[in-house]
Amino acid sequence: MNRNPLNRKPMNHNPEETVLELHVVTGAGPVGWTVAEQLAERGHRVRVLTRSGSGPEHALVERVAADAGNSAKLGHVMSGATAVYHCIHGSAYRASAWQAELPGAEQAVLAAAGEAGAVVVFPESLYSYSEPDSVMTEDAPRAARGGKRGIRTELLSARAESETDTVSVVAADFFGPRVRTAHAGERMVPAVLAGRKLSVIGSTKQPHSFTYVPDLAAAMIRAAGNPSAWNKVWHAPTGPAVTQRDLAAAFADAAGVKAPSVGVLPGWLLRTAGAFSGDARELAEMLYQFEKPFIMDSAASEAALGLQPTPLPVAAAATVAWWRAQS
Repeated sequence: MNRNPLNRKPMNHNPEETVLELHVVTGAGPVGWTVAEQLAERGHRVRVLTRSGSGPEHALVERVAADAGNSAKLGHVMSGATAVYHCIHGSAYRASAWQAELPGAEQAVLAAAGEAGAVVVFPESLYSYSEPDSVMTEDAPRAARGGKRGIRTELLSARAESETDTVSVVAADFFGPRVRTAHAGERMVPAVLAGRKLSVIGSTKQPHSFTYVPDLAAAMIRAAGNPSAWNKVWHAPTGPAVTQRDLAAAFADAAGVKAPSVGVLPGWLLRTAGAFSGDARELAEMLYQFEKPFIMDSAASEAALGLQPTPLPVAAAATVAWWRAQS
């Protein structure tokens, strides 16, 4: 197991040199898929581990069907890896599912990666931040308790205590190609493209940080290749906070369509529905992120990792192009 970055070599990012290092990605959702694509484009061998055997089709990508919680299988899959990017999600957006599935899977991955001598990079959310009314920076307290927020706090704590080198890269709400189940995914973009009225939760007036998934993937890869960045929490490059109305307008501009009419699903209604619906209850837990300013600052990480967020018009155009390609 590793806690000494001085004994490790950083990845080579020179695009003129082919470096056939092995990188393992668990999960092929929007984050895992994008990480795998970017790694392969840089000339690295990539092994993608999912239960279904899915993942990008690329000459340098090997897709393996296996359960990330299977310790015996993980040891074989991760043998020889330089870095592991653990990008799996819970099977449902519920605290009970997260508690049952995520801690055990992370411990299995940490153990196997440690035996392989690989650093483990995690995409992380803002859920654990315990003072979200203030602008959230890398040194802000992460001590939230209860529900999904508390589970994220516990996961971060377990990574800090692990003997295996880790990096956690925090992102705000996702948007971008392949992002479906998200506030700025299927709840927003298809309605904008179809010219339908859009309903959002919380407010249309409060600023909210949104992270473009390719920027998150780039930060994860850059951090993995920089031992001085290990065993820390970083923020993915994230542009200035915008309102949900502004983000919808950016998608509309990119699509060349009229900005949609935007309404609000009142918080009281969602909380009331939570008494009868588990899904509504889980969503209502996160209303605090949308009823007040919810802002993440990534300046320190941008400077440390040498990255910048993709300008919103560029990111919106790529997002719209992906959604249009689906239809």
